[in-house]
Amino acid sequence: MFRFIVRRLLQMVLTFFGATLLVYALMFSNQGSPAQVIQSLVGERPVTPAQVAVLTERYHLNEGFWTQYGYYMKGLLQLDFGTSLTGRPIGDMIAQAWPVTIRLAVIGVLFAILFGVTAGVVAGIRRAGVFDNATLILTLLLISIPVIVLAPLAQYFFGIKLSWFPPTAGGDPDWWALFLPGLVLGSLSLATYSRLTRTSVAENLRADYVRTARAKGLPRSRVIGVHVLRNSLIPVVTYIGIDIGGLMAGAIITEGVFNIPGVGFNLFRGIRTEDGPLVVGFVSLLVIVFLVANLIVDIMYAVLDPRIRYE
Repeated sequence: MFRFIVRRLLQMVLTFFGATLLVYALMFSNQGSPAQVIQSLVGERPVTPAQVAVLTERYHLNEGFWTQYGYYMKGLLQLDFGTSLTGRPIGDMIAQAWPVTIRLAVIGVLFAILFGVTAGVVAGIRRAGVFDNATLILTLLLISIPVIVLAPLAQYFFGIKLSWFPPTAGGDPDWWALFLPGLVLGSLSLATYSRLTRTSVAENLRADYVRTARAKGLPRSRVIGVHVLRNSLIPVVTYIGIDIGGLMAGAIITEGVFNIPGVGFNLFRGIRTEDGPLVVGFVSLLVIVFLVANLIVDIMYAVLDPRIRYE
């Protein structure tokens, strides 16, 4: 296991540098002239040639790709994410946005795990029954509605029409203000968790080891709770590890609809204004989260199934 973790950490380093290089290259290829980049940031306000010259030199906008990437990586290795083209330190922006998106993702993941896995276990046990069919219809309905439609609908009915939740989160949102956006964000994952768990439970209930456990006279609760559920959670845990990174990055629409100043909100603003340092800084941190989450998932495999050993 130790050698496996060391090997994965080395792979994570290579993946991190590869991902940042790719994102930086994409932003650089879409970048206009220094004057165009600066003008896109200030909007309609006039910019003097002297201001353009100062900002161009400060952000190395007239340098080549490898020189700009080298400056960025040099700062990143010193835990300096650099400065946004708006003049704000990206580290401060991340420190301000990250806790908001983490709270949003926690609500979404807990909602999806609690209701999705529970519904999947019950549907797998009672397959082809009324609950199984009702869950199938509901999950298909949730999957078929894109979040760009679901988020405004939830905001209108539950936030404006019924006033059950705040319709927008505001500048410094608390847990309650993030509750409805978190439910919207977790709804798509809920449907996938439910279908994965249902399929896995139904398959394991027909396995030989379950028949043996029943033949030995083990109680039904122990057969399902210990043997079936433990083996059925492996594909679900795999998807959760992938989904956590996706929830962090995929909150762009949800944060935009509910006016949440999180990672997705800042990422979208950076893309719209062609603020390369801002986009690469946030994406670099998302890559780290995604890699760490997948490493934790791989380690949990051995915990859930002792037969899995890493050489």
